[in-house]
Amino acid sequence: MNRMSTEKRNTILRLLCEGNSIRSICRLMQTNIPTVLRQLVWAGECCRKLMDKMFRGLDLEHLEADEIWTFVQKKQGRLTVEEKQTRGDIGDVYLWYAIDQKTKLIPCFQLGKRSGDNARRMMVKLANTMTFPTPHETDDHNYRRDLYQPFTQISTDGFKGYPEAVDLAFGRFAKYGVIDKDYRNVNMPGRYSPGEIIGTQRRAVYRMAEDEKWSICTSHVERHNLTIRTFMKRFTRLALGFSKKFENLEAACAMHLAYYNFCWRPGKMRITPAMAAKVTDHLWTFAELMANISGEN
Repeated sequence: MNRMSTEKRNTILRLLCEGNSIRSICRLMQTNIPTVLRQLVWAGECCRKLMDKMFRGLDLEHLEADEIWTFVQKKQGRLTVEEKQTRGDIGDVYLWYAIDQKTKLIPCFQLGKRSGDNARRMMVKLANTMTFPTPHETDDHNYRRDLYQPFTQISTDGFKGYPEAVDLAFGRFAKYGVIDKDYRNVNMPGRYSPGEIIGTQRRAVYRMAEDEKWSICTSHVERHNLTIRTFMKRFTRLALGFSKKFENLEAACAMHLAYYNFCWRPGKMRITPAMAAKVTDHLWTFAELMANISGEN
């Protein structure tokens, strides 16, 4: 039986993380598409389990949440009436995720339609990665008197599913604010580039004082959308890359985010997001990441 070497497997996965398309990897590594996809699905599932295991008890001060569009198999407008009613794994799909403003860590993600249900799933996942204050005999009294101090802040755009989701997952333990951006020249005929921002409105939704609303921000997570579209060809607009299967998209997202969290030094940071969040104490190489997800360490 032919068995792929560890070095070749790691090279294929590293090329995927660096933004190469599947067909280009097949040409470079002299392999075929099913082989590359098998390695991707295996690595993605292992990376998801690794992040679920290691991202627990986090202390994150300010989380910015957003969702980024792609599609699976075909675009939403091409779906039949029956497919729209019964299939949630094809058509328009959004990657929901949150990034910590200070450490740049992305502790979890959620894939699915742009719906209130997925907003709730995302926020519950996010809450499960964090450390809530330890119960104390006076906490119940302070909670009822609205004196309990939130331990984190969450900022999102104006999607209407977020307020309920944040309240469900965090209760009184989080500050929450919304930033709405006003555009002009949107959807002009023959124009693809986004419209020009002409103004922003910040709204303090839960447990934020009037002088705190200027801290509401989604600039970091929106900037990371560019990184995602650059290094995951499935998200690149006006290009040939897209996902034919939902599980392939999920695996690609999990592997990219694990690589980003443990091996990437974003911006001017000299450490990785996982090091900044005190999840690890050293910079992981890609080979070390692969060794950890495969159980070789």
